[in-house]
Amino acid sequence: MLAHPLRMRLLGALRTRGPATATTLAELLDTNTGATSYHLRQLAEVGLVVEDPDRGSGRQRWWQAAHDVTSWEPTDFDDDPDARAAVQWIHGDQVRLLAEHAERWFDAESDWSPAWRDAFGMGDIFLTVPPGRLQALMTEVWQVLERYRDEADPTEPGAEQVQVFLAAYPLWQGKR
Repeated sequence: MLAHPLRMRLLGALRTRGPATATTLAELLDTNTGATSYHLRQLAEVGLVVEDPDRGSGRQRWWQAAHDVTSWEPTDFDDDPDARAAVQWIHGDQVRLLAEHAERWFDAESDWSPAWRDAFGMGDIFLTVPPGRLQALMTEVWQVLERYRDEADPTEPGAEQVQVFLAAYPLWQGKR
């Protein structure tokens, strides 16, 4: 369902910007309202977006993300080659998105204050762990990120919306 670029962008826009109409989303994402409406209905069929009951009038429908996060285990799709291919596409799209965000940051970095330049960025660390420990680590880090999100105060002076990527991959040393 999410292995479509516009659907991913629609869901992301609703999560980051809040409820919107198909027309507003089409303008934001530089696409047409017909395609936006179609893909919103497809997302609604599987419960990823819902109509915002407090907004809209007549033909104007307001949509909102049904959840803050969409997650699954890749092994949930081991028996379905099409679903596995979709998961691989989604993961690849996340990497492309990270690279796109990093490039935009590099282009605009000098426009930001020293405090923000020191706060933004990325790093890595090498660990030797079995799968269960890695999964526990990822769960714990995810819980910390969710706590920070839930405690966020957008009215706090200097607050900006940021995107944090979390990834763990094998260190390729000729194995497997």
